Amino acid sequence: MKLWSLTARELVEKVTSGEVTVSDCILDAMERIKDVERSVKAFVTVSEDHAVSRAKELDEKVRRTKRVGRLVGVPIAVKDSICTKDFRTTCSSRMLESFVPPYNATVVEKILKEDGIIVGKTNMDEFAMGSSTENSYFGPTRNPWNLELVPGGSSGGSAVATATGEVPLSLGSDTGGSIRCPASFCSVVGLKPTYGLLSRYGLIAYGNSLEQIGPLAKDVSDCALFLDVLAGHDPRDSTSLPSREDSYTKCLKRDLKGVKVGVIKELLGEGVDKRVEGLIWRGIEELVKLGATYEEVSLPSLEYALAAYYVIAMSEASSNLARYDGVRYGFRAKDEGMSWSDSFSETRGLGFGLEVKRRIMLGTFALSAGYFEQYYLKALRVRTLIARDFGRAFKKFTVLTGPTMPILPFRIGERVMDPLSLYMCDIDTVAANLYGGPAISVPCGFCEGLPVGMQIMGEHKGEGALLRTAYAFEQATDHHKRRAPL
Repeated sequence: MKLWSLTARELVEKVTSGEVTVSDCILDAMERIKDVERSVKAFVTVSEDHAVSRAKELDEKVRRTKRVGRLVGVPIAVKDSICTKDFRTTCSSRMLESFVPPYNATVVEKILKEDGIIVGKTNMDEFAMGSSTENSYFGPTRNPWNLELVPGGSSGGSAVATATGEVPLSLGSDTGGSIRCPASFCSVVGLKPTYGLLSRYGLIAYGNSLEQIGPLAKDVSDCALFLDVLAGHDPRDSTSLPSREDSYTKCLKRDLKGVKVGVIKELLGEGVDKRVEGLIWRGIEELVKLGATYEEVSLPSLEYALAAYYVIAMSEASSNLARYDGVRYGFRAKDEGMSWSDSFSETRGLGFGLEVKRRIMLGTFALSAGYFEQYYLKALRVRTLIARDFGRAFKKFTVLTGPTMPILPFRIGERVMDPLSLYMCDIDTVAANLYGGPAISVPCGFCEGLPVGMQIMGEHKGEGALLRTAYAFEQATDHHKRRAPL
């Protein structure tokens, strides 16, 4: 039996019924990782010994009691920017190549509490800065649908690990589309939750006011199950929202009666591949067949969303990454005979990759005297306008939709020397991070053998409506059932 091809729910059912053991699940996952990892390079770190040992402990727990966690026996991958006590956490950077945190992130604690097993840490764009998972100190991750193409980023390793069956569930983080972009490019489900719904304690910061940890899964049901486990208040995170009482899995329905869908004109405008646009409209037609109504809506402030996002994100990155000075922790250059300032510059010059250095410099410039008001404060005002536009739209519509990515996956190396073209790839995803609401990418078709994702956005704490819409669409189509040819 190919356990690696099953969903998380199916694995839990087989373990709790006694049909298979937790050890069976983990050993099968490890075999799958060995089979495909050489081709896709989704992981930075894999810890087979730890996972096998933990599986034996859980097998004993299953034998002794029927009270087991909701993720018992499920192998799970964690993006390498999320702290794990038992694994190094590198952010795919030379700067943190050997860093092993002394604690687990809250989301990791929740996984362990529900008897999930973390099998490794996934590759990413360095410090989550990128949309292709090419900007990694450990080399690029490859798209399982075509190994010459990028998988999207920055959570590319997590999306690929899920798409190839190395794990059924994975954790990513999303600052401007970093969960949804690779979900679209790899044909899996990826959710950026409402800002504050999941604790960010233990997430190594890139842009504090924008980023959010979230799940990637094979289907919407698994995504809802994982979100049920991960969501909840955390007193260690000052941005954490109050606890909730509802279950996201109970929101899943097969019809969309009463659901009003707004199709955002600006997300289907200039720069969107016509083939992608065509698949999105076919997806909207499917929503209508399920009982929803739709209407096009214009959000004029979206014209400025990408520029505002990058000013804010780079400014926050400049501040957050100032801590990497070669003194407190992380990489340190050979600096014998150097002054402190020369050692600082040498360490950061060698420890950070090109894209990270570019964003630090641009962020520092935007925050500098004489430019702070011209760039950073103006970007914050634009962010407020965007939030108001979305607020008005959600008074009329249940959800808003459009493409996740404006283009199909592109070749590795194709855009590395043109940073602006890479930044433009985020044009459809950054808005959700700016207004702070939830957004999900679900598979909605294929073009020339390459996947396309449809993005569905909701109001603050509107994950229930979001998941209901995505689930109904998924159940009426078979896009999510297609598997990468590995």
